[in-house]
Amino acid sequence: MILIQKYESAKAYEWDTFVDTSKNGTFMLKRGYMDYHADRFEDYSLMFYNDEKLVALLPASIHGSELRSHGGLTYGGFVTNLHVTVQIMLQVFETLKEYMSQNKIKSLLYKRVPAIYYSYPSDEDLYALFCNDARLVRRDISSSIYMADKVHFTERRRRGVKKAQKEGLEIRESHDYKQYIALLTQILSKYHNATPVHTAAELELLAGRFPENIKLYAAFKEDIMLAGVVIYETNKVAHTQYIANSDEGRLCGALDAVMDFLINQCYSEKEYFDFGISTEKEGRYLNEGLITQKQEFGGRAVVYDFYKIEI
Repeated sequence: MILIQKYESAKAYEWDTFVDTSKNGTFMLKRGYMDYHADRFEDYSLMFYNDEKLVALLPASIHGSELRSHGGLTYGGFVTNLHVTVQIMLQVFETLKEYMSQNKIKSLLYKRVPAIYYSYPSDEDLYALFCNDARLVRRDISSSIYMADKVHFTERRRRGVKKAQKEGLEIRESHDYKQYIALLTQILSKYHNATPVHTAAELELLAGRFPENIKLYAAFKEDIMLAGVVIYETNKVAHTQYIANSDEGRLCGALDAVMDFLINQCYSEKEYFDFGISTEKEGRYLNEGLITQKQEFGGRAVVYDFYKIEI
């Protein structure tokens, strides 16, 4: 029999330990990451027990009468362990629907964990979504490199790397998140009419909590940051959370050099290198300039799916 408990802070250790031993969880689904923006999202995370043993977590937030998994995260579907079978997942969904009905929650917006993050096959939820008439309501396109068989950089990107080498740019890890966010803010405002999701203080906080997972690599010319990439590192994936390239950096191949270092040296042993999404407007608009850049580095499509269940 499946029982649900709403997450509370006293359960933090049990939650994090389960994520660490799960087959599809990442550090972004641990409480130290999720709770940093607790003031912006009302947490409604749930824990699922089968015969008193924890078998699944649902990182979630509540938005009126809608449960979202999770409103502040890129993904956040069910986190499960090796003991979860298809039959158990079907029971989990039935119990969740009953729980939602009892608590006057009318819908679930479900963001699946992309398959590239799995440490073991974890598609039980996908079958359960199908059996429960879930609708695919959003599909974002990310670009990823399968590192064991990389697609070569295009000639334009290779020329950029050579330019950076001639300019003598230094590529290295940095902890100067203030300079980086200032650069990123300038670029997003100028070219995309947008602002970064995180402030410098938030990135410093998160990098302090997860120093093995969150890292900044940048191209410097005489200590001036010309381009940089914030990496979210998990067991199998190096994910570019932010990418910034100054106007000067564009002229001298700064970002090309950073990407060359990350893909061909720093993270060459990872299974995947993921550039993040290039879609807007709930996945309906493809930013062709952005995805072209990622594809020129060798990225190919991976989907980030959102499903909806009405109760």
